[in-house]
Amino acid sequence: MDLSLDLPGSFLFVRRTAAKSITVVDREIVASFVLAPDRLLEDWPVADARMLAPPHAETVLGLQPELVLLGSGERQVFPPMAFLAAFLGKGIGIEVMDNAAAARTYDLLAAEGRRVVACFILPGN
Repeated sequence: MDLSLDLPGSFLFVRRTAAKSITVVDREIVASFVLAPDRLLEDWPVADARMLAPPHAETVLGLQPELVLLGSGERQVFPPMAFLAAFLGKGIGIEVMDNAAAARTYDLLAAEGRRVVACFILPGN
């Protein structure tokens, strides 16, 4: 039996998630970041989903997403309503989940060609 590794070459993808890091393509990242199919914004200044505020949304909105995934860490933690409203008020959907679920969902939607943006909160911040 022949096995081959088929890597998605047309978008940035999450290869692996761990408690304190996430690997995007072949690069391990240890601080919170924002990921779009065509761009990686490192050092997103967020350490806790409960501390998110509308100014944190501006970085994400600048990427013009149709859907935002918020990976809130190892567990699902909901941000304040004001942060969510920054997206919902513009007609942009936002889903909150743990980092592993956000990574799987991001990869699936990006592979479909959707304009998805994923925000990952890591404890290294």
